[in-house]
Amino acid sequence: MSQLATHDLTVRFGGHVAVNGVTCAFEPGTLTAIVGPNGAGKTTYFNLISGQLRASAGRVSLGGRDLTHLPASARTRAGLGRAFQLTNLFPHLPVLENVRLAVQAATDGPHRRGRNLWSVWSDHRAVRERADAILHAVAMAGREHELVANLPHGDQRKLEVALLMALDPQVYMFDEPTAGMNAAEAPVILDLVRRLKADRSKTILLVEHKMDVVRELADRIIVLHNGTLVADGDPATVIASPVVQEAYLGIPADAGAVQGEGA
Repeated sequence: MSQLATHDLTVRFGGHVAVNGVTCAFEPGTLTAIVGPNGAGKTTYFNLISGQLRASAGRVSLGGRDLTHLPASARTRAGLGRAFQLTNLFPHLPVLENVRLAVQAATDGPHRRGRNLWSVWSDHRAVRERADAILHAVAMAGREHELVANLPHGDQRKLEVALLMALDPQVYMFDEPTAGMNAAEAPVILDLVRRLKADRSKTILLVEHKMDVVRELADRIIVLHNGTLVADGDPATVIASPVVQEAYLGIPADAGAVQGEGA
């Protein structure tokens, strides 16, 4: 099982340091919530890990392999799976085709040449069965032929989780997975995250503003403020810390209680 880690990870935009020397390791079998006020650097940190942004300094590694200079596509192949605040789907293709393409991308390799008609047919059937199973898991069975562009927002979010499941990554990265969803839709996504968490070989990172969700799902919380890691620990301890109390509840932190005061 592979450990994801960042080492002094930093990104600067001109004179602004958006992520400042963050060193952190994430173990398989653990769901880590990344919290902090708006502008704290949470999504930027995600972008650096998944390869949407190039780091100014520092490293990203998975299982000891340095991913720092790899593009996002190569990091996906290495085992990083990322869901965005905005859905990242093929809107003009049917639901099934979205999932089928993801399953096929995960199963096709560079050495699959010389296949005969039987193997092609067998592979096609296996891909379809895997896609059907994933759609059932995300409560979208029976909607295979609907165009993604016509789906409500909540169903598009479910489909994005389905695509991640099809890729079977080592690391699942969720950036506010219930953003824009109504009260009826959000529990479905959270239940999917719970089911993924049950696989102790997987590492899950979750950026989330809703502290009730964080309390329920997280094994660990890290707090970013102005791009700097200011708290890291179990949920009860971190939520009770002055840095989180001030950021989320407006309770002033003691001047000397936590380094990085003012999150």
